[in-house]
Amino acid sequence: MSLINDLIEDLDAESAALEAVVSGLTDEQWELDTPAAGWTIATQIGHLLSSDQAAILAASAPDDFAEMVRDGLTRENPWRFIDEAAIAEGQRPKTELLADWRTDRARLAQLLLEYPEGTKLPWFGPPMSAPSMASARLMETWAHGQDILDALGKTRTATDRIRAVVHLVVRSRDFGYVVRGLTPPAAPFRYEITAPSGELWTWGPEDAADIVRGDAVDLCLLATQRRNIADLNLTLLGDEARRWPEVAQCFAGQPGAGRAPQDGPAQSTSTSNSAAQEDE
Repeated sequence: MSLINDLIEDLDAESAALEAVVSGLTDEQWELDTPAAGWTIATQIGHLLSSDQAAILAASAPDDFAEMVRDGLTRENPWRFIDEAAIAEGQRPKTELLADWRTDRARLAQLLLEYPEGTKLPWFGPPMSAPSMASARLMETWAHGQDILDALGKTRTATDRIRAVVHLVVRSRDFGYVVRGLTPPAAPFRYEITAPSGELWTWGPEDAADIVRGDAVDLCLLATQRRNIADLNLTLLGDEARRWPEVAQCFAGQPGAGRAPQDGPAQSTSTSNSAAQEDE
């Protein structure tokens, strides 16, 4: 299978796993607050739906997508239109919300499978290839799914489909600096990341001065800003690597505030808001 086929398969599986979590929720549970300030579980699913709809627009009508972004950014509170879309979708009847999410993510998957190779889609960050967009949607589904699981007091079973998210974290290293008006380090990092299956995934030169080493889930929790570095099992070697958690961000948009430290490390069980940077 091709890369895009593999990514779409993983995205479908991640989305289905999250849908299974929320499909049996009561009305009261849908309105539970998540760690994202002002967002309920319903808002989180509403955001995934509205983001899929934006990606469909980017893939099928890029000029209309660009106009939507321009209109949003000219408002008094730029980027607020993303929150507004999530809140509006989350207020709909939940059976309709889930049905539309299922339909639209399937439509987006087909568009990405058919998207011309070598052509990039516009997005809220840099333009992306179809595989990068699929990775971005997988990252968003995984990250917002984490918020939902946290609200419900549940843990997820980690799988190796998180590799696409890890790759996105690696490729988006410089974005966190740039969006904060900082200059990224000139030299690449070395990443030595342990997959849920126990496999070692590596990126970057072996002789790099800065090394990020540790668990794949913890790396993704850091770069999606779902956990504080104090709660994660990551080893950071080198001055630049030790500073990187202050800016780590693999999602497009404005700098996030991150999360405060918890009482203990984030837990996951291992069995095996969009990309900020384009893959090479």
